[in-house]
This record gives sequence, structure tokens and C-alpha cells, in this order.
Amino acid sequence: MEFQGILNYLVGFAIMAVIYSIFTLGLNVHWGYTGLFNIGVAGFFALGAYTSALLTTATPDPLKFEDYIFGGNLPALLGVFNLGIDLWFLVALLGAGAVCGLMALIIGSVTIRLRGDYLAIVTLGIAESVRYIFLNEKWLANGSKGLYRIPKYLGDWVSPQHYDYLFLVVVLIVLVVIYVAVERTIKSPWGRVLKAIREDELTAAASGKNVFSFKLQSFMLGAFIMGIGGALYAHNIRFIDPRTFDPLLATFIIWAMLMVGGSGNNKGAILGAFTVWGIWAGTQFLPGFLSDPNFRFIMVGLLIVVVILLRPGGILGEERKISASAAPPNKVAPPDA
Repeated sequence: MEFQGILNYLVGFAIMAVIYSIFTLGLNVHWGYTGLFNIGVAGFFALGAYTSALLTTATPDPLKFEDYIFGGNLPALLGVFNLGIDLWFLVALLGAGAVCGLMALIIGSVTIRLRGDYLAIVTLGIAESVRYIFLNEKWLANGSKGLYRIPKYLGDWVSPQHYDYLFLVVVLIVLVVIYVAVERTIKSPWGRVLKAIREDELTAAASGKNVFSFKLQSFMLGAFIMGIGGALYAHNIRFIDPRTFDPLLATFIIWAMLMVGGSGNNKGAILGAFTVWGIWAGTQFLPGFLSDPNFRFIMVGLLIVVVILLRPGGILGEERKISASAAPPNKVAPPDA
């Protein structure tokens, strides 16, 4: 029984670490590859979670004092094309990403020209606005009571005590797909333009690149990935309310993961997620005030300081590659006399 308890804990830990890895990959597209200082991660986190939850949670029950805009498998409710709740989950997952991508398009069209701290302030303000809209507009998503009947994906396939094993496989598959897609995208000519913009925006513009368009595309891609992470989080915890998306837990911790692992490196982003979440989850077993959430933030802060001092680029850091045409020619040894 003790071994089973440890195994269940490790599986639960792995699920959360994988979900946060997806968030760090999205943030890495923004900051690590394009230099977009987005500290409004919580906004896309919330939009993705609420979108998927609303698309899969059963219709509101007035007897349970529920009030939200819609719920459940919409094709089944409309009687048009019943996909079934398990297949509909995949639609909800993509829908969460699409809503975040659309919101990034709307926000980015106005704000993406801002640089550095100005963009950071705007994204933080928008993220807080999203959170307070869900808090105050009860008709939208049950206000402060939140959504608490979020279904399990493929929950009927396995017994409740074994469900986490199945969901771990699901989130791992999603992580692998996103990782491969981001890797291939960043190594393409499109990705190289993003890096050029990050290094020197004026030079990229002088080379004929539409800097605004590329930054907006990057902003949308990163937001799409964050939306999928939010959807997976909602179906793992199966309860969300506006307090879930506090900036410390939904933005700071993700930035810490990317800084620790190494921005500009997707493997580093994943490693940072597991490392920081290991500290966050592990400190709950410490005695007394050492298990307090505020102390956890201190521990994460200390980790960031140590990494910056010892490895300024993160544990792995960005892989710098030089084109073969730009590399110096190999020296040829002189012939023997």
C-alpha cells in the first residue's frame, strides 16, 4: 500500500509537471525565440481552461445554483452531430487553443508594437482583466463559485483509482506533439526570422522582414500552446475558479521554470518545468512553516538566483549554431619538408 501511494503521488506529480512543460514551451516561443516580454500568461491559462471546461461540462443545473453561458457536448445538445464526450474532448482541446490564439490576434494587433516593459505591463493588465471578468460576470462561468463538474477524459475506460495513469499518457502524447511541432517550426526559415527579430529588430526589418507580422504570428502560436495547457489543467484538477489563475501561480511560476531550464531551448523549458515543480511539490512535506506556500516562493526565488549566478542562460541554455558557410576554414597542416 505504501508503494502504491508513492507511485500514485509520482504519477500526479508527473501530470502537473508535463502540463506546466506545455506552458513553458508556449512562453519559450514568446520570450525565448522572439523576445516578447509577456507576463500575462495567466490570461491565456484562464481562457484555455474555461473554454475547454465550458465545452465539456454538463449544462448548468439551477438546483445546484449553477449559472454559466453553456455547457456540455454542443453537437449532442443541438442534435446535429453527436461526437461523443471523448471525441468532443479533442475538439474542446483545440477550441481552447483557438480561442487563445484569436485573443492573441486581437490583443497583439494593438499592443505587439510595444517593446520591453511596456508590453509586459499591458499583458499583465489584460490577464488580470480576464480573471476579473470571470469573477464578476457570473453568467459567463459561474463567477466565484467556479466550474466543478468538469468531466474526465476517457473516464469510463478505466477505474477511478487508475485514471491518473491514463491521463498521464494523454498529456505526454500532447507534450510530445507540441514539442516536435515547435522544434520543427523554430528550425524552419520562419523560426530563424523570429531569432533575428529577437537579436536585432531593426536589422531584421532592414532585411525586408515584416517584423510586426512575424511577432504577431509568434504571439498567436505561443498563446495557442498555452490554451492547450490550460485545457489539460482543467481536466486534471476538474475544478477551476478565478483564484486558480493568480499571477503568482499562473505566471511567475512558469517564468521561473523557463529561466531555470533555459530560454531559447525547448529541452531546457521542459527540464525547468520538472525542476521547479519538483521544488514546489516537494516542499509540502517539510515540517511547520517550511511547507507554507510563501516559503515555496522563497525557495523558487533562491533557485532562480543560484541558476542566474552559476548558469546565466539556464541549466541547458540556448544551443548556438553557426552556419557552415560562416565557419572559419579548417587549417591544413603544411607538407613535410
